[in-house]
Amino acid sequence: MKLTTSDAAALLDVDESTVHRWIEERALPAERIAGRTLLNRAAVLEWATENRVAVSSRVFRPAETEGERLPSFAAALAAGGVHHGVPGATREEVLREAIGRLPLPEGSDAEDLLAVLLARETAGSTAIGDGIAIPHVGAPIVLDVDEAIVSLSFLAKPVDFGAPDGKPVTVLFTLVTPTVHGHLHLLAALAYLLRDESFLAAVKAAAPAELLLDRAAEVERRSGGRRPAGGPD
Repeated sequence: MKLTTSDAAALLDVDESTVHRWIEERALPAERIAGRTLLNRAAVLEWATENRVAVSSRVFRPAETEGERLPSFAAALAAGGVHHGVPGATREEVLREAIGRLPLPEGSDAEDLLAVLLARETAGSTAIGDGIAIPHVGAPIVLDVDEAIVSLSFLAKPVDFGAPDGKPVTVLFTLVTPTVHGHLHLLAALAYLLRDESFLAAVKAAAPAELLLDRAAEVERRSGGRRPAGGPD
């Protein structure tokens, strides 16, 4: 999905001049097409997540697109589950274990899914810093599922993902959705949540599932209010 700089400004909750500055100074991905500056929504969300740039709280507002009701992040996390002590010493091992914990539909090929995630890692680290990785930020896992799934895996021991900040990964978020649009919606919600102090603190503490779900639901409930700490720079 292509965005104008105005669209991107609304998504990132900044003015358009800030978007242009980030393109020039902070490598926000963009391209010139027929004299217009356009951005890819998935790439913008990936960049925002990696650079800890907050997205607009409007991502939580109920909406329907082409008959699709966008999923609640908290509900998707409840469906995918929070998993502690996920074993593995390499990226491939922990990704395999994370996939094995997904409630995938019958007939899904876990090895094919693993190959997709490993290919994404080959293209560049999906670690976003602070020990967190989202293995398929720009490569949606779209399957024939009844509802969107977000799985949160806390690794038994840190694993090197080649993160920009040099920190090994201890947390993996895995998203599975029935549509690309649903993936983008959940990715935007996750980008917002990771800028919320209460939710991020719970993630860093590897909190119990009940607490993480409560924090996510609370952020969604108050999302029309204040912006997460740490505005644009």
